[in-house]
Amino acid sequence: MEQNETRIKLTGRIDSGNVAEVEQEIFAKLPEDKSASIVLDAEELEYISSAGLRMVLRIKKEFPEFKIVGVGSDVYEILEMTGFTEMMTVEKAYRVVSVEGCEVIGEGFNGKVYRIDGDNVVKTYKNADALGEIQHEREVARLALILGVPTAISYDVVKVGDSYGSVFELLNSKSFAKILAKEPEKFDWCVSEYVGMLKKIHGITVPEGKLPRIKQKFIGKVERMKDLLPGDLGEKLLKLVEEIPESDHMIHGDFHTKNIVLAGDEVLVIDMDTLAVGHPIFDLVSMYNAYVGYSEKDPEIVLGFQGYPAEVARRFWHKSLAAYLNTQDEDKIRAVEDKVRTLSYAFLIDWATRHNTADEETLSLWKNNLIALLPQVESLDFETDLSEGKSRNELEIEASVEKLQTVIDFVNSQLGAIDCPPKAQMQMELAVEEIFVNIAHYAYAPEKGNATVRVEVSEDPVMVTITFIDRGIPYDPLKREDPDVTLSSEEREIGGLGIFMTKKIMDDVSYEYKDGQNILTLKKTL
Repeated sequence: MEQNETRIKLTGRIDSGNVAEVEQEIFAKLPEDKSASIVLDAEELEYISSAGLRMVLRIKKEFPEFKIVGVGSDVYEILEMTGFTEMMTVEKAYRVVSVEGCEVIGEGFNGKVYRIDGDNVVKTYKNADALGEIQHEREVARLALILGVPTAISYDVVKVGDSYGSVFELLNSKSFAKILAKEPEKFDWCVSEYVGMLKKIHGITVPEGKLPRIKQKFIGKVERMKDLLPGDLGEKLLKLVEEIPESDHMIHGDFHTKNIVLAGDEVLVIDMDTLAVGHPIFDLVSMYNAYVGYSEKDPEIVLGFQGYPAEVARRFWHKSLAAYLNTQDEDKIRAVEDKVRTLSYAFLIDWATRHNTADEETLSLWKNNLIALLPQVESLDFETDLSEGKSRNELEIEASVEKLQTVIDFVNSQLGAIDCPPKAQMQMELAVEEIFVNIAHYAYAPEKGNATVRVEVSEDPVMVTITFIDRGIPYDPLKREDPDVTLSSEEREIGGLGIFMTKKIMDDVSYEYKDGQNILTLKKTL
């Protein structure tokens, strides 16, 4: 309990029948100091009526430092529905999960991912007060999913020991680290899928302000450690980092084989709390450190962390870098690797000196390597080939009604990036719902299949074009006769209103069947 904190337990039901008595008991326990922190512990509270809510308001008005904790789902729903969660701090009760004896399937800078049963995993956090981190990761993971990165979204928050955890559904998932350790014949497959995912991430342009810029973080690291370098090498290093071109492309920030998992037959990225925007070198730095940097002096470190030998880690790094650069020219690979190593050693030196985690011999190795590299490196920029990446304008998704919200969120993220007027956005959201639901119901029935949604913006005048593509049964919805909206409800046939409304609210709707695909295009001038 914090100093100057008064904690009061609520139990059972609080309704009009007993609220006067409960209020009298509570106010008798409240301090005279109105600046005191008041905490109502609702772990054993089963129900609260509007009369009880009025009591809570009276307490809140007298004690601004007020919160309710341990709230069960039923009571939380009442508080949320009535707006109390917006007026004051309300903390839900969290079920307790044990990870003792559970398999570790992923690990990142801030926590570990454990399999807790056949269907679910939990990510635990090193920070004991991790609720803010959890909220941040859920938000950025949702953004990443909308922009086209296959990832898992947490559906529950739990208590794990003295900290918290996020629960995800990951059926039959295993990390690429586990695959490399147990199935060496899949090495080249892992490289291909790993680099393809990295290019997909780096090919995504993120709307301004949605993610932090990673370059500023690295400038801070270099400013802290540059005086450890002799002569003017520290200033040269800082100048090299400052001259790295800015970019709005997505960066994962901790992209290694424990954070890439195979769930069923789908490859997913996890541990999304490090997402940022910036030049691709920053992801290559975290990769180099994971496979080489941290364990350069002691190869057993990578075996302990990734679960496979250092030789495999070094080979995976080299083949991944070559595939990422789309070259087998060793001189070109080495030139880029030298740039990556320059920034990697700066990161490691700063990390070791701040956390006192490396022995003097290891720290000296990193310093000497950096000192040897800096005179040879004149720029940290390099050309990238992201041809395998997915356009940020395009979302490929299973054509099912359950995926509708993801489609709407994706389209809205594109419209939000161009400051689309609210009315036009609402109209396009309605049209998108009508078209996608129609595809979900009829394109592949009774089977399942995918649909592609593409959003493009042109200028002079500003026009939004939304294209739906599927490989289902050929069908032109525009051939359907418009419903007679003058008929009474008894006379009117069911159906046809969706495409009718779409034609009314969009400026142009067209259809073609080409190369085995239904292509429906909507246009709206802003």
